Amino acid sequence: MITYQDYLAAPDKNKFIVSSIASYKRSKAYQIALDANEYEAQRNVTINSFVKKVYDITGVAAPDPVSANNKIASNFFHRLNTDRCSYSLGNGITFPKSAVDNKKFMGDDIDTKISDAAYHALIHGASYLYCNGTGYTVFQMTEFLPLFDEETGIVRAGIRFWSLDWRRRPGYCVLYEEDGFTKYRSKDGKPGLSQLELMQEKQSYKQTVRYTDADGEEVIAEDNYSALPIVPIYASRSRQSTLVGMRANIDAFDLIHSGFANDLQDCAQVYWLISNAMGMDDDDVAKLRDRMLYQHYAVVDKDNSDIHAYTQDIPYEARMNCLKSIRSQLYEDFAVLDVHTVAAGATNDHIDAAYQPMDEEADLFEYEIIKAVKQIERILGLEPLVPQFKRNRISNQLEQTEMVMSALEIIDPETARTKLPWITVDELEQIKNNMARNEGRRLTTDDEMRTE
Repeated sequence: MITYQDYLAAPDKNKFIVSSIASYKRSKAYQIALDANEYEAQRNVTINSFVKKVYDITGVAAPDPVSANNKIASNFFHRLNTDRCSYSLGNGITFPKSAVDNKKFMGDDIDTKISDAAYHALIHGASYLYCNGTGYTVFQMTEFLPLFDEETGIVRAGIRFWSLDWRRRPGYCVLYEEDGFTKYRSKDGKPGLSQLELMQEKQSYKQTVRYTDADGEEVIAEDNYSALPIVPIYASRSRQSTLVGMRANIDAFDLIHSGFANDLQDCAQVYWLISNAMGMDDDDVAKLRDRMLYQHYAVVDKDNSDIHAYTQDIPYEARMNCLKSIRSQLYEDFAVLDVHTVAAGATNDHIDAAYQPMDEEADLFEYEIIKAVKQIERILGLEPLVPQFKRNRISNQLEQTEMVMSALEIIDPETARTKLPWITVDELEQIKNNMARNEGRRLTTDDEMRTE
């Protein structure tokens, strides 16, 4: 691990940045994050690197050029992480009525950026939200090296690095410190980041700019935040990618599924027995095999030898049961509700019981989001209040609506509206305004009738 104290002790900051990025790219966490990107894009790294082989009579292996080699990748990784993220953040975050100004001050894009950062935290294990004064930028783990303080464990600085093509295009990086950020690029425009040159001197995070016709834009004041304006968001307390626990099951599912398709395509379960062919030497046997593989027929001397084809049923039931078992295990281990297990017409009690594991995992996930949001509030100078979440879940809406309506005698109408499952958080304020507007029209009409 490269720490903030390592950065302070480095005599040559340029060399430190170069060596730190190179070391970070070799780390296990970074390699897992790269693999996670492939699985998230439905590209299974394991089956894509698998090569079928055949062996000659001497035992030498060579790529099999004739057998089917379908590589069917499932979408479990993307789907399950999307379910977990959307379950908690599909409706954004909200605050108590007394703190509505908090969210307004945090910016219009806080919901989308928090959701984006949280999703990448699940994929990679961590992500970083940069508060740039006018909005937010999500730094993925594959492009940002955090420098943790050895004493407090918080991020005191960080290096963001990128290139359109590391082998052919110049690289760029930005060093973020508590008192500003500095931009670098590869020296002389060479590919990669083997050497750096200064691209922009350190500047503050907050700048006041004045524009005049004579001088154009001019910075008249600079300031920084109370802490580094980069907030880490973690997927869990383990701070590791969700791929770590899912990869083996996903690989097993995809390999079985692909192998099943390959067997169906090239009839790998068909074989031949040659009778009375003991007079053939190795070259004759090889020629006979190649002709059957490539041309799908062979000619033998009918008087002295014969070929009989035999078939064997592909073990369908065993493979399908194995696929179902792996799929069920993936959902259970990841604690995401498989909607196919919820019977039609199930009561809310049954649905709530099915959601219990997912709720427990969501509590831990939302705890990480809460820590990040409170840190953003402190950076922006706001009172650190706890955000609230409205979870996306299926329910027996008729049953829940009847329960809410029956409780109108003990709860107020506004609270009842928040409990209705078919009203979203964004619609609540609009409904309230519409009712107030309609009530105003009714009072105006009543006054006019009394005047008449």
